[in-house]
Amino acid sequence: MAKLTTVKEAISLIKDSATVMVGGFLSCGAPDKLIEELAAQNVKNLTMISNDTSFPNVDKGKLIVNKQVKRLITSHIGTNPETGRQMAAGELEVELTPMGSLMERIRAKGAGLGGVLTPTGIGTTIADGKKVYELDNKKYLFEKPISADFALIYGTKVDKFGNIAYFGTTRNCNTVMATAADIVIVQADEIVDCLDPNEVVVPGLFVDYIVSAKEGVLPENAAEASVSGGTNPKKAGV
Repeated sequence: MAKLTTVKEAISLIKDSATVMVGGFLSCGAPDKLIEELAAQNVKNLTMISNDTSFPNVDKGKLIVNKQVKRLITSHIGTNPETGRQMAAGELEVELTPMGSLMERIRAKGAGLGGVLTPTGIGTTIADGKKVYELDNKKYLFEKPISADFALIYGTKVDKFGNIAYFGTTRNCNTVMATAADIVIVQADEIVDCLDPNEVVVPGLFVDYIVSAKEGVLPENAAEASVSGGTNPKKAGV
């Protein structure tokens, strides 16, 4: 597929038991069209890494309600009662991680680091089973990096090369997730021919596929200018 593709074609790459990062803070900056298609294709036994599970029947919450998620790594579940119900019933494995630690673990993977040291969680159940280091008389938890097979992220404005610009807080965890997955799919509110370099928040080398939130709305001559998704510099170690 070319970088510019359809929602259906992009999501068809995701198979049962895949690990998927999903951007957004609740519904702010959530790639809702990609999530809706993932729900429609009924991909099962997913491991989902996300800041939250949103609300029932809204973006990420749909995947929980549909019982498509087998394992969840997240920061909070309080806005979606169904997540808590499934966890209590043993239907869903949930790893709760402090929000800052979760983002740092994802960032560490994208930066090629072996992990991060944080004081957050010391003396709580968060520390159970984890290594604790003492530096300068202060204790730190060692948190391992987190990666995924796919990242479904959002962009306010994306050019045909995959460069992404954001409006306000819609960037949230989309930016770090773009660096830590094997295949990155971005849902764009607007697709343009070329972004001003000063607008770019996520460089296009991290992005494999681009879909439009309004399918069929592409920049002029996009079909001729679209870039092959074959070789991605980030996967070549560049």
